[in-house]
Amino acid sequence: MTNNSVWMHIGAGSFHRAHQAWYLHKLRQQGDECWGIALGNIRSDAAPLLQQLAAQSGEYVLETVTPEGERAYETITSLRKILPWDSDISALVEQGAKTETRVISFTVTEAGYYLTPEHELDLEQADVQADVKGDIRTIYGALARILSQRLAKGGAPVTLLNCDNLRHNGERFRHGFLAFLAAQGDRALADWVRTSTTSPNTMVDRITPRPTPDVAERVKAATGKDDGAAVMAESFIQWVIEDDFIAGRPPLEKVGVELVESVLPWEEAKIRILNATHAAIAWAGTLIGLNYIDDSTRQPAIYQLAYDYVTQDVMPSLSPSPLNLADYRDVVLARFSNPYIKDTNQRVGADGLSKIPGMVTPTLRECYQRGAEPAATAVLPALFFLFLQRWADDDLPYTYQDGVLQADVLRQQFSRSDALTAFLSDSALFGELAQDKAFHALVTRTVADLQNWLKQPQPALAEG
Repeated sequence: MTNNSVWMHIGAGSFHRAHQAWYLHKLRQQGDECWGIALGNIRSDAAPLLQQLAAQSGEYVLETVTPEGERAYETITSLRKILPWDSDISALVEQGAKTETRVISFTVTEAGYYLTPEHELDLEQADVQADVKGDIRTIYGALARILSQRLAKGGAPVTLLNCDNLRHNGERFRHGFLAFLAAQGDRALADWVRTSTTSPNTMVDRITPRPTPDVAERVKAATGKDDGAAVMAESFIQWVIEDDFIAGRPPLEKVGVELVESVLPWEEAKIRILNATHAAIAWAGTLIGLNYIDDSTRQPAIYQLAYDYVTQDVMPSLSPSPLNLADYRDVVLARFSNPYIKDTNQRVGADGLSKIPGMVTPTLRECYQRGAEPAATAVLPALFFLFLQRWADDDLPYTYQDGVLQADVLRQQFSRSDALTAFLSDSALFGELAQDKAFHALVTRTVADLQNWLKQPQPALAEG
């Protein structure tokens, strides 16, 4: 591999800088400096961060903390080029067109793929429609522009690596992207994408809250550095990737990445046991007046509903598995209880309209298929309904963020007396279960039980 291979990443958020950038930093620490990251963003919201990183020559401090409160500080050096934002993403286009760019990865959240419950690209979404006409609001519009230029410059192969919490994330992204190119009528680019790119499935994991001002304060105290781009995360980290890179890759296995033939067992465990449970805890914690995941997880009733969901419904759905699912459950709940992370219910509870169909409905469906009533899983959509009800009443303690939220339509739905029936009848959330009377009855009972629970005095609401 040449000495200037570039890994271009789209999505300058905290997660990339605590996860993928950390692994490539560890390689550089081992003396392998063949690969560096070029970091950019599609939207303008990260422009101040990119400017800050550029001023710091791409370097920043990563703080990690164990469940016992042990903190460690590392200066991450893998960001070798910061790509400034402009409305034409010209720096991304220029870098992405170069042969030396061998991997283009991205973190744009689950909602950033605009997929229907059937995993098809939702061409009705306004952002997608705009990009089909040449705008750059989505990962599809951005990559179409970048890869068109790459094709014009000779069309060297490149790996397109999805690093978001999306089941079959490589395949689903690729299917959506090819549908987008078909809608644009760009047959030449679509043909090139089919033959000259790969899209491995991946599973990524490290809890990374949005940085608060105290992170920079602790970094300053520990390292003496004034770091305007400091980031913090839990000490746990995991990355599993299908080994299907078309243009070469860094030797990631040397720094703990698991390169596998199929990522499916890890992906399913992560999405159902970690991601779905995480969101449920955020919704439940919000409903009883808590702001943080760790405080919410330590509430006995919330811990129990999370434990029961995984144990009663998810583990039978995922067995047999190469993972010890009971151990995985216990580790996940211990990580969520980490009092030093202070991850917010706002961050984790976001994008519920994508999380329910992607992370929860498959377990509901599989329980019914094996003749079991998914009583423990029904708690998750019931919590989300009550959470959205509070949102519609402007009674949440924070702004709810959801990439596919059509606020006016949803407020209208929740103003009706049959709001719960309308919610449960939404096939975008529940697929064929939207027409299932037993499912409706189960969640309706569960909502009533939760409403009774919420009327009771909640123990130990003081946050620590």
